[in-house]
Formats: sequence, structure tokens, C-alpha cells
Amino acid sequence: MLTKFIRYSLLACSLVLMLPACDKKQIDGQTMLIPKPDKTVFYEGAIQLNQGVKISSDQAFTSESQLLSGYIKNSGFLIAKTAENDIVLQIDKAMKPNSYDLEINQQVVVLKFGDNSGLKYGIQTLRQLLFFAAEGNKTIQNQHISDAPNYTYRGMHLDVARHFMPVDFIKKYIDMMAMLKMNYFHWHLVDDQGWRIEIKKYPKLTEVGSKRKETLTGHGGVKPFEYDGIPHEGFYTQEEIKEIVAYATQRGITIIPEIEMPGHARAAIAAYPELGVTGEKIEVWKRWGVSPYIYNVDESTFEFLEDVVDEVAQLFPGKYIHIGGDEAVKDQWKASPRIQQRMKDLGVKDEAALQSYFIKRIADYLRTKGKTIVGWDEILEGGAPEDAVVTFWRSWVKPSPALEAAKHGHKIIYTPASLCYFDHYQTTLKDSIEPMAIGGCTPVDSLYIKNPVKNNLPAELKNMVWGAQGNVWTEYMKTPDHVEHMVMPRMAALSEVLWTDKQHQNFQNFKRRFKFFAKWLEANNINYAKYIFEDN
Repeated sequence: MLTKFIRYSLLACSLVLMLPACDKKQIDGQTMLIPKPDKTVFYEGAIQLNQGVKISSDQAFTSESQLLSGYIKNSGFLIAKTAENDIVLQIDKAMKPNSYDLEINQQVVVLKFGDNSGLKYGIQTLRQLLFFAAEGNKTIQNQHISDAPNYTYRGMHLDVARHFMPVDFIKKYIDMMAMLKMNYFHWHLVDDQGWRIEIKKYPKLTEVGSKRKETLTGHGGVKPFEYDGIPHEGFYTQEEIKEIVAYATQRGITIIPEIEMPGHARAAIAAYPELGVTGEKIEVWKRWGVSPYIYNVDESTFEFLEDVVDEVAQLFPGKYIHIGGDEAVKDQWKASPRIQQRMKDLGVKDEAALQSYFIKRIADYLRTKGKTIVGWDEILEGGAPEDAVVTFWRSWVKPSPALEAAKHGHKIIYTPASLCYFDHYQTTLKDSIEPMAIGGCTPVDSLYIKNPVKNNLPAELKNMVWGAQGNVWTEYMKTPDHVEHMVMPRMAALSEVLWTDKQHQNFQNFKRRFKFFAKWLEANNINYAKYIFEDN
């Protein structure tokens, strides 16, 4: 292995020496890439790709080389051992983690990187450049790109509990994220309206909990409620989840699964009524909103949740598991003599403290599995576990949950509902051209210009901001086609806000580049909202 590494290193060095040195003539040019790189310098000349390319890399990066090879072929170019053009993948441990450096000059492309993450991001840059070359004259302009992300956490969320999405679409969603250098996929697998993950020890979770008889039609604001009469069901087997995790990992994306507790538990309680407070037999919920059904706090319920965590932890190798913690209606706890007695036995003063006990107990168990909890900002009520990551969404609450989280030493993922909920309408012309959405309006320019990570924290707490994510709740998104329409171009805008340094962000420039990026969306049958930039 050492001999092979030396051989590849010497090859990379020799190819770098082939590049013209200081006599390269710099020319004016503008990048077409999204997200916009930190620094791009263009030079005269271009690399011609119609004769094919070959990839040179150490064996340690075989997976990444295979990924790049697939992108090259998908763009219509040849991979050939005798090709005139080389793409050299070369690690440089002096570079910072997540960074990459791309040099394109005549017949050689040298991609240097600080670690595997940097390599994956550089490959995604090449992927865009290859696509643009294939769409044009089969050349890539000589240039030098130096690049690294502005925020560590750059995420997208997808709710598959309200409407199940097929495996092929989950991969497509991950692929969109990878193209935009996003690195965390928050997968909302469980809610009142459906349980979507196979748990082998508790088969009724999917036999019963993954199915609902019908679904609310319209916004359902007026009784009597109307339903569509169409059964809805679906779940992911553990083998399918392993396949999706491997797919995401190769593309540099960590999946954070969400298993809701103590509220949003109706699908689980429908499967196993003894998990609830009342013990009554109920259905998987057919409506939207917040169901009053909540887990009880019996020892047997914690045993159930620990068993679930055992299987989830085995499936997802990442460090984090999201446990929800939001919108837990506590009326059933308050009305139950059994729960009230349990609170006295535990020495907790009120229901907020009981939720805190619940979440801390799950967090303690997750630690034994090498995992850390993530929760919506309601987990702060009553006190959150010390190591918990807080997903900040309630931007209207005062004092700000983000500030409270930072004060208590919690890392924060910004996802304010006002800017990061992609189930909102995208234009004020919603009544005439947009499909049904939950409400609100979050235009792409508002998301880009206002920036969801508008960090108003005191200077000493700013380092608690981990990054941000876009949330996709699917009450009104029945199909992958509809999801795509709601996330694009907002996903692209969010990726740039999180990747690109603020001084290099410009919305008018982003709009110009998105028109090029839209060609990739169309080529990959991604149903973006085409009318967003039509008048600009």
C-alpha cells in the first residue's frame, strides 16, 4: 500500500509540475456554480474533454473515485486508461478539514483536499462543471478554485410520516443535497399519521402504525371534516434503510433519523395501546395538527423506547438521533391519576419537568450507544440534557429559544419557521399558480437575503451556532413531484447561504447562476418551481 501511495503521490506531483507557472494570463470570468465558491480565478485556455478522461487516485479513495467516474459517464464523457486528460485526486493534510482546491489547466485537473469531506465537495464542484461542459462545447475553462464551507451543518429535512416517499425518491433527494454540498439529512420517520421504519422486535409498528384509512382533504378548518377515502401506507425495511444510508455516506451526507417522543406518538399507540396514557384502542390519525395522545411514563414504555433505539442506532452510524420533543400536549398527563402519582414518586414538580425527565432518560440511554440527542427547541422547557443539540424553529417565542439554548451550552441548528419551512407558499400569487401548501409565504429572495442564521447572539455565544436546515413537512405534499416543486429553488438558495461567506453572497448573481443550474434540474427530471424567476 505504501509503494502504491508513493507512486500516486509522484504522479500527482509530476502532473502539477506540468502546469504553467506564473506566466498564466488571468482573464475575467464569472462562476456558474451553486453554492458560489470562496475564490475562483479564471485563466486563458480550457481543457477539452471530448477525448475522455482518466482518474488517478490513491486506493484509499476508491469509493470517491467510483462516484466521480459515475458522474463523468452520466455527463456523457468517456473514462479511458489512455485518455489525454487526467483528473488527479490528491490529499493534502496541511489543508483544513472540509476544504478543497481545484486546479484546471489544459489537460490536467488536480483536486486537492484536506480530508474525505473536502474530496466529496470538490467532486460535486467537478460534477457541475462536467454537466455545464456537456451542455456546451465539451470544455471547461482553465481556473483555480479555493473553497470551504462557512457553516459546519448544512441540512435538509424531509417528513415521510404524513406522506410516505419511495426509496428511489429518497435517493434522488439525497443526490440533490449532495450536488449542493449539503451534509445532513434529517429524516422524519415517525409521527401521529404514520410509523415508517421497520422495528423487528415490534412488528405492529408497521403492520398497524404505518397505515391510515384515509386522509383529511383541504386544510380541514371547518367541521365536519372531509376525508378522501383513500388508504395510505408505507414503511422502509431495515435493508432499504441500510441501502439508503450507504448511498448517503458515499456522497458525504450523514442521516439523522427522527423518532418522535413523548408527543406525536399516536401511530405507535395505535399499534400498542398500552404505550398510551388512557389505554384505549385508537386509529393512526387521519388529520393534521397535533394529536393529544402521548406516551405514558411506565417502565415498560421506556423499555419499548430503548428497544426501538437499539435497532435505530444499529441502522444509522451517525452520532445523532433526533427525538422530537415538540408539541407534546400534556392534557392526558394532567388528567391521569396514575401519571400524577408517578410524578410524585419521581419528585418532579410539573408536567414540563416530567417531559424533561423523559427526554433526559432517553438521552442517557442514547449515550450508552455512543449517540447524542437532537431535539426541537421545546426540549429546553424543564431543562434539556447537557449534550443535546437544539433545533431552533419557534422564531416568535420570547426570549428566543436560540439564546436560551446557547446560554446553556447547546449547539444550535437554525430552522426558523419564517424562513426555513419549505411547506410554505413561495409566491404571493399562490392562489393562481401554486399547489396547495400549509400556509404562509417564504419567497426565495426572502430566504436568501434575510439569512436564517442571522446571528443575534452575544459574541461569546456565537460559536454555539452549528448551522441551519430547510424543513419539508408533507401534509399537503402527496408525491415526490410536489416535494421537488416546494424545495427548489429554495434548497439551492439555502445551500449558498450556508456554504458561501456572506461577503460573496449576492441574490441577483444567484438568480443568474440558478438559470444555469436549472438545466441540471431539468436534465434530471426535477420539478422545480419554474415561475419563481420568470419575470426577472
